[in-house]
Amino acid sequence: MNWGTPMKSAVVKRSIVIGGHKTSVSLEEAFWSDLKEIAHNQQATLSKLVGQIDDKRQQGNLSSAIRLYVLEHIRSHGLLRGIQE
Repeated sequence: MNWGTPMKSAVVKRSIVIGGHKTSVSLEEAFWSDLKEIAHNQQATLSKLVGQIDDKRQQGNLSSAIRLYVLEHIRSHGLLRGIQE
């Protein structure tokens, strides 16, 4: 994630197929980009990763579950170190 540039907050609705079913998620570009990068780094398809997130979520909608997954991934890999509020 590029912390030196202003972030766009527009939410974009995207279609994705998980488990053979087409669904849509509404995510900001920053979350979508990071999700794609995580999938690439795990050598997984975006559909597979989103399917795993969907299987593990306990409540809430899929878009929120994806945001929480991306945030937890960034935190667990120490990617927030050195960022000041």
